[in-house]
Amino acid sequence: MSDPPYLAGQFLLAMPGIGDPRFERSVIAMCAHDAGGAFGLCLHAELDEISVHELMAQLDIAPGAAPDAPILAGGPVEPQRGFILHTPDYAGQDTCFVAGRWAVTSTRDVLTAIADGKGPRQWVAALGYAGWGEGQLEDEMRRHGWFSCPGSLAIIFETPAALRWARAFREAGVDPSMLVAGAGRA
Repeated sequence: MSDPPYLAGQFLLAMPGIGDPRFERSVIAMCAHDAGGAFGLCLHAELDEISVHELMAQLDIAPGAAPDAPILAGGPVEPQRGFILHTPDYAGQDTCFVAGRWAVTSTRDVLTAIADGKGPRQWVAALGYAGWGEGQLEDEMRRHGWFSCPGSLAIIFETPAALRWARAFREAGVDPSMLVAGAGRA
């Protein structure tokens, strides 16, 4: 059986009953995926305990022009590590451009640029990430739980976090109300 196509620049959506509450109704913007593993940022849940301005204060960055926005729970791996998922109109010290669709930067220079009004046009902040080792995501996709579809900037930057999962399925032509956790029998 051949591996699925690599998913950088696409969304990975959790199917109902995935079996891991951390990924229930999850929308993951896939930022890297190759033979060595995969990396993405969860877009479906906001953190209650911290906002962008509070994060900037912790880093001694004056918020300036930056709007105070919620921070997403980017995933269960390294939840103290920050990422900015943004439009590809900004390039910082370690910006990674993803399939010509979006970019991700994890150094504080992007926050300083946002505060100075010189950052990316659109962005979301996340703490933590979703990661898979070599072959792990491919194995999970063969067994259960994940649906891949084209990534959409409108879902990332214009859709509230709580509505992203259903909208991503609808944009892929799937009615999310018809999804069930179990499989049928013929």
